[in-house]
Amino acid sequence: MDYALNTAHADILEIWKYRHLLWMLVVRDLKTRYKNSIFGVAWSFLQPLGMMIVLTFAFGIINRGPSTLPDFNVFILSGYLGWTFFAAAVVGGTGSVVANSALVKKVYFPRIILPIAVVLSNLINYALALPMFIIVALLSGHPLYLTLALVPVAMLIQVVFCIGLSFFLSALNVFYRDTQFIIDLAMLAWFFLTPIFYDIQSAQPIQAFGRTIDTALWLRRLNPMASLVNIYQDLMYRGVTTNFDFWIRTAVTSVVILILGYIFFQKLSSRFGEEL
Repeated sequence: MDYALNTAHADILEIWKYRHLLWMLVVRDLKTRYKNSIFGVAWSFLQPLGMMIVLTFAFGIINRGPSTLPDFNVFILSGYLGWTFFAAAVVGGTGSVVANSALVKKVYFPRIILPIAVVLSNLINYALALPMFIIVALLSGHPLYLTLALVPVAMLIQVVFCIGLSFFLSALNVFYRDTQFIIDLAMLAWFFLTPIFYDIQSAQPIQAFGRTIDTALWLRRLNPMASLVNIYQDLMYRGVTTNFDFWIRTAVTSVVILILGYIFFQKLSSRFGEEL
């Protein structure tokens, strides 16, 4: 235990030592994303805005089921912004080490900053897109609640979760390149298992093995993003504060994933050079 704590402490100090490189990687990722783009950084809110319109049309006009929710477009956007951050961070984080193979093989620096840089660049993207939610809410006549002030806390929990998952997947991707393709496919299934365009409370119970399974409960237990999206929807759309124990469970889950991902990454990082 002492060894693990000392190692983690040393890594934190090393990340701080290389903080300028970390920031350079974050800026490089943002510049690369919008290079030769006409709208540039505006895509940070145009993309989720476009998806909000598509999902609202598909599930609020063509399929009238979920449209009983007032200001359905605001409901979708409150969850989809967080989902966009997650999907981009994890997909980008998975390929972060392989994408920087030349750097890894030539220069010494703590490899752990590569997935962190991707997550942070997508966090900035998310922060740039948040004002769009306020504009859409105001144009839709939806009230803005004081609970919006707690959104940064939810973002912090999500950052921890995304970094932990990116640690694990980026290390795995070095040795098994199929990981990137699997994650790309898994994101589609994960999207539909996350309550972005439907209210999680409307999920119908499932009858299995002679027992009734609470679908909403198990979606939140097995899918951390379902919990985070539910928190975002509470804060941004419903104007309520999710139960404190719910926050704690979600935060603990994120920290556990961060710790496990960190351990996995560190065990394999010494072999990255030879594999790349």
